[in-house]
Amino acid sequence: MEERLTHVDEAGKAKMVDVSGKRPVRRTATAAGRIDLAPSTVALVRANGMAKGDVIAVARLAGIMGAKKASVLIPI
Repeated sequence: MEERLTHVDEAGKAKMVDVSGKRPVRRTATAAGRIDLAPSTVALVRANGMAKGDVIAVARLAGIMGAKKASVLIPI
């Protein structure tokens, strides 16, 4: 028996699927990243000496905003 993807039609195009009958499920995700910086840049970030402000606070806010919008940014 061949299994088919539920969100793809016979022509291979994405399609909407009614999920109103599915029970809610709690899911979690973990993300990781890496940024390489020059030692002088690391020193500026640690000292909060960047001309445009607190780099860590801005990154934290961007991460939170991205997580809250994940369902819009990644619809399927």
